Amino acid sequence: MTTVAAYAAPAPKAPLERTVIERRAVGEHDVLIDIEFAGICHSDIHQAQDGWRPGTFPMVPGHEIAGVVSEVGSGVTRYAVGDRVGVGCMVDSCRECDNCKAGQEQYCSTGGVVWTYNSVGKDGEPTYGGYSQKIVVDENYVVRVPDALPLDVAAPLLCAGITTYSPLKHWNTGPGKKVAVVGLGGLGHMGVKIAHALGAEVTVLSQSLRKKDDGIKLGADHYYATGDPATFEELAGTFDLILNTVSAPLDFAAYLSLLRTDGTMVNVGLPEEPVQIVLQSLFGNRRSLSSSGIGGIAETQEMLDFCAEHGLGAEIELIRADQINEAYERVQASDVRYRFVIDTATI
Repeated sequence: MTTVAAYAAPAPKAPLERTVIERRAVGEHDVLIDIEFAGICHSDIHQAQDGWRPGTFPMVPGHEIAGVVSEVGSGVTRYAVGDRVGVGCMVDSCRECDNCKAGQEQYCSTGGVVWTYNSVGKDGEPTYGGYSQKIVVDENYVVRVPDALPLDVAAPLLCAGITTYSPLKHWNTGPGKKVAVVGLGGLGHMGVKIAHALGAEVTVLSQSLRKKDDGIKLGADHYYATGDPATFEELAGTFDLILNTVSAPLDFAAYLSLLRTDGTMVNVGLPEEPVQIVLQSLFGNRRSLSSSGIGGIAETQEMLDFCAEHGLGAEIELIRADQINEAYERVQASDVRYRFVIDTATI
C-alpha cells in the first residue's frame, strides 16, 4: 500500500479538501502512475454533489488523468518506467462479455465496469480518481499518450476527447457530412475540433454568440445562437448529426427538427433531471435520438493517436489544487475556456 495526498469531497456538496488516501500495492499486471495533470470534468461536479445518484464518500474525483509510469508489475508487457500514459473513466470491467471482448468495455453487459472513482474495485475497495499524486491501474486500462501531445492538454482528452470522438466516428463523420455541436464547453470545444479534423462541415449551436470568435478559431464553419428563434427556422432539415454536449434539459423537438432525413441527434451530456420527448418529432424524416458513453480502451488510444496526428489538444486553464472549489463554481457558471486542469504537483 502507498499513502498519497489527494483532494476529496468529504460529503455530498461539501467543498473539496486536502487529505491522504491509500493506493493498493502494485500487482503483477499493474502500473503505478505518477499523476502530473488531472482535468476537471463537469461529471466530477455532478458526482461530488450527488447529482446523478448517491455517491461514496469521501470521494476523490478525476477521470482525465495524465502522468508518467514510475513502477510496473512483474507481468506488465505494455509499459515501462518513464512511459507517458493516461487513464480515463474506467479502470476495469468483466473482460468476458461480448462487449468487453469487442473492445466496448464501457458497455460491459455484466455491469462489471469499475469506474475510476465513485465505484468499487474487484478487491472490494472504493476507487479514488485523479485529484491525487499517484494511481495504480491494471495495464489493460491504461493508454499511451503520444509524444506529440503535451500531458497538460492531453489529460482532458481522456474524457472530453473520447466522449466526442466515439460518436463522431460511429456516425461516420467526414467530408460531405454536416454536423452540429450543441454547446461550446469542455466537451463541445473538443467536438468541434475533432469533427473539423474529420472533414465535416461544422456548426456550433450555442445559447448566444458570445463565444462565436472562439468557435470559428476552433474549426467551426458556422455559429448560431439558439436563443434566436429564427435559428431553428433557418436551419430546419440541415444536419446529418447533432452532437449534444450540454447537461441541461433542451427542447428536443426543436433540435430534432434540424435533422435531415435519417439524421441522428446523439446526447453525450447527462442532465440530472428527467427529460421529456415528443415522439412525433422523431416520425418526420425518420429521425433518431441516441446517446453515447465515452469509448473503449482501444478506441481511446485511437483517439489520442488521431489528436496527436492532427495537433489537437484541449484548450485549458491550468490551476493549483487549492483552486478546485473555485473552479467548480466557475464551471457551473460556464466561466472556463474550456477545461480546467489541475497541476497535481500542487496537491
